[in-house]
Amino acid sequence: MTKCIGYLISQYPATSHTFIQREIEELRARGIDVKTFSVRAPTMDEYNVCDRAVQETFYILPVTVATVLGAHGSAICARPLAYFRTARLALKHRAPGVRAFLWALFHFAESVILARELRRSRIQHLHNHFANSGANVGLLATAFLGLPWSLTLHGVSETDYPAGLLLGQKIEAAQFVACASHFGRAQAMRTTCPEHWHKLSVVRCGLKLAAMPCRVPPSNAPPRVICVGRLSPEKGHLGLLEAFARVVGEGIEAQLVLVGDGRERPRIEQKIGELGLRQCVALKGRLDEESTLAEIAISDLLVLPSFMEGLPVVLMEAMALRVPVIAPRLAGIPELVVDEKEGLLFRPADWNDLFEKITRLLRDEQIRRDVAMAARAKVEAEFEIGSAVRPLLAYFQHLV
Repeated sequence: MTKCIGYLISQYPATSHTFIQREIEELRARGIDVKTFSVRAPTMDEYNVCDRAVQETFYILPVTVATVLGAHGSAICARPLAYFRTARLALKHRAPGVRAFLWALFHFAESVILARELRRSRIQHLHNHFANSGANVGLLATAFLGLPWSLTLHGVSETDYPAGLLLGQKIEAAQFVACASHFGRAQAMRTTCPEHWHKLSVVRCGLKLAAMPCRVPPSNAPPRVICVGRLSPEKGHLGLLEAFARVVGEGIEAQLVLVGDGRERPRIEQKIGELGLRQCVALKGRLDEESTLAEIAISDLLVLPSFMEGLPVVLMEAMALRVPVIAPRLAGIPELVVDEKEGLLFRPADWNDLFEKITRLLRDEQIRRDVAMAARAKVEAEFEIGSAVRPLLAYFQHLV
């Protein structure tokens, strides 16, 4: 009998994590029985975009008091020793402080509800994406049931405090750990003992190239620069605006399009006004995947100004669409973009360097063509979903 694999994410589906949907769909197409679980339900926008994924997913929250009492009562009666061992693990697997103590109790409560559903669904291995609070819940649920568990790591936030404080314990408990980049793997290695390093391997996020829209050739309109990402301080939008203001100041007629939303939006809008950029900067807000790809496809280049990243899927998407990219030289980005070959890299937070890179690409059509062609070839060779999913497929087939 084929084993059933469970996938647990803190929120599924999510428009910013469509790569997880692609991974699940590809595994299913390859014969792996995957069932999806999520701590939180998606927003109403994501319900509309991903109806099928929502219908197929079990959600822990929101939850009723009756559900909590029923799940915990059954767990104590069926496996009292495992129940109290898991409660003890929950209180140990946390950051210091009263708030973290309370969250540990919530994670324990959620994990018992999840464990009951994993048992009902006959899940025989659970895989988490991201080493966040959802992974805490997954770790506890599998510890209670005695199930094998694994996870995928994506970015620096998982090795920073507070998640990084607990990452070593998660790696020790995991059967295997998939890392989106070699950089991420190295960061994970520094959190755990060398005897667990063999569990860590690089598994790329993938794109379904056949489903990508067609590239729209640039028109005679002013060049269009696009930036895609949530409007948060770590994404560096304010620095991008400074660099773009200098581009415009050089007499280059161009438009900047920002796709995404978040708590930094009021500050970004204020900065746009201060720099006199209201006529050449457009804020599109949050868009679904199809609309975002369409916006990238009609752009002349994509810029990522972030202070921290893992291995950004939006860079892969632009490269697949043959849109030239500019990104900071940090984390896993140089594994995807070789400077001067598949795009241009700038020194992180050096807005003068970013200004020079944007100016160069806008003025040099030949280099735009060259890096766009090389970028597409790189994505085809290493990041197409059929190739990217092979290591995970091998792990799960071995379990079967």
